[in-house]
Amino acid sequence: MNILFLTLVDFASVEERNIYTDLLRQFLRNGHKVYAISPVERKKKQGTHLVSEQNCNILKLKTGNIQKTNIFEKGISTLCIESQFMMAIRKYFGNVKFDLILYSTPPITFCKVIQYVKKRDRAKTYLLLKDIFPQNAVDIGLLCKKGIKGGVYKYFRNKEKRLYEISDTIGCMSDANVKYILKHNQEIHSSKIEVCPNSINVADVSINTEERLKIRKKYNIPENKTVFVYGGNLGKPQGIEFMLKCLHTQRKNANVYFLIIGDGTEYERIQYYVEKYKIKNISLHRWLPKEDYDKVLAACDVGMIFLDHRFTIPNFPSRLLGYMGAKLPVLAVTDKATDIGKIIVDNGFGWWCESNIAAGFARKILEACRDDKEIMGSKAYNYLKDNYSTETAYKIIMRRM
Repeated sequence: MNILFLTLVDFASVEERNIYTDLLRQFLRNGHKVYAISPVERKKKQGTHLVSEQNCNILKLKTGNIQKTNIFEKGISTLCIESQFMMAIRKYFGNVKFDLILYSTPPITFCKVIQYVKKRDRAKTYLLLKDIFPQNAVDIGLLCKKGIKGGVYKYFRNKEKRLYEISDTIGCMSDANVKYILKHNQEIHSSKIEVCPNSINVADVSINTEERLKIRKKYNIPENKTVFVYGGNLGKPQGIEFMLKCLHTQRKNANVYFLIIGDGTEYERIQYYVEKYKIKNISLHRWLPKEDYDKVLAACDVGMIFLDHRFTIPNFPSRLLGYMGAKLPVLAVTDKATDIGKIIVDNGFGWWCESNIAAGFARKILEACRDDKEIMGSKAYNYLKDNYSTETAYKIIMRRM
């Protein structure tokens, strides 16, 4: 089959490691041809160009700035994406007949592109639902349903509904996502929606004791403390204000150490907190190269997930899979809408507390220090192999062909 993959994720090689490239490699391993369109933002000062790798062709499409920019530039650039992708397909992939169109949210503004290729080639369409917008923006106060912002909400809500309508199948990250979409979009028949979870090419990235001590020394991580690591975006969805309240409860705890690796709009806020209070048991780092990041994860004891307690949509952060691959148990500090905490607790590889009471976090820290993290980490890895491998996701998608 010829697969067309549309995304706003910036990647230049299918050999890169993330939930999308890992899945695309699974299609390639099974003999399919992949054509992907991935943006290269204006700030990188590169023109549109094609990257060819065996049976994979990646069109790096020049777009406006979308990531790490102000909301106005991001909004304008996102609105232009649809026409830019349409013209690119006609110019670069005009002679390719596609059998399957794969696309993820965000964005929700690919409707005309998908409809065009679907009609032209009679292709099947499969939405990988990773983000429920615009409701997620409403939840954390970036949009509202009344006034001027209400008009913006209605525009994007109509786009969202149209995207669901033209999708032959909607693959959701978890059961909670399926239930949410069906409840709030009653025009969708349950037969077109299913769980197709975040997935990766599963590899054991855990390390031995000698390597663990070496990594800790390199990054000035204490050898004799329980190390909790957070790796990922540091923005509004993560509820950074509450994260800082949680960390503040542990500022005098001599038995624990917190390692935060990531970037985002709230990075400086965390940096200011650490410097203002002269916190000794927190280390803050911007993004690390993927290989280094994996080694640092494996040298820690517990992975952490934070989500703003106001969310009514069930987020399911993909950083969970990185922790599981490193054989780390996971502490999830989230809203009640997501089922990520339930999955972690029910399957014995971590702890959950709601992200609105810092004392609850403090209790879970005590539990995590006391519990057998090696056994729980092994359970995490086994659950990853059984449920979140690209082989699993591939089979789910191919059932629809």
